[in-house]
Amino acid sequence: MASGLSMPLGFKNSTDGSIQAAINAIKAASQSQTFLGINMDGAASAVTTRGNPSCHIVLRGGAAGPNYSPAHIADVEKLLAKAGLPKTILVDCSHDNSAKQPERQPEVLRELLAQIAAGNTSILGAMLESNLQAGNQPFPQPKEKLRPGVSITDGCIDWSTTEKLVREIHAALAPKLQ
Repeated sequence: MASGLSMPLGFKNSTDGSIQAAINAIKAASQSQTFLGINMDGAASAVTTRGNPSCHIVLRGGAAGPNYSPAHIADVEKLLAKAGLPKTILVDCSHDNSAKQPERQPEVLRELLAQIAAGNTSILGAMLESNLQAGNQPFPQPKEKLRPGVSITDGCIDWSTTEKLVREIHAALAPKLQ
C-alpha cells in the first residue's frame, strides 16, 4: 500500500536496532506493486501502484541504544547508498534515542542540529513526542481519572518545551535557507 501513496512515508528501524528491514521496506515501496483490492464498483480486483519515490528511513534507536550519532548517521547513509536509495533520514528523538526518557528529547534534537550545522544534508527532520502536558498516563481507566492534555501512550514533552524547541530550530536553520 505504501507504494501507492503520493506522500512522503517513513519506515522505522526495528526495535532491535536493525536497519535492513526499513531499507527493504523503502525499496519495496519505491517500486510498482500489485495486490488484491477492491475497485470502484466494489468488486475484487488487482490493484497496481506506481511506486512511492518519497520514502525515508526513521531512526528510533534500538536495543543497543541510540542511533543518531554522526557515526550512526554515516553508517545508515552508506547502507542507503549501497541499496541505491536516496540518503534521506528522519530521526525520532524519542524511544531508544532518548532512553525512553521524554525529557531527553531536546538533547537529541540539539545534537541533530549540530550535525546539520556541520554540513550533514541527509537528515531531513526529527520527530518529537509532544502533548499539552508532559509525561503520560495509563489507559484504559475511568474517564474522570484521565488528565486532559497528557498522553495515554508514550511519554511526551510539554507544549512550552515544544514551542521553545521549534523556535530554537528556526533560529538555527532559517539563516541556512536564505
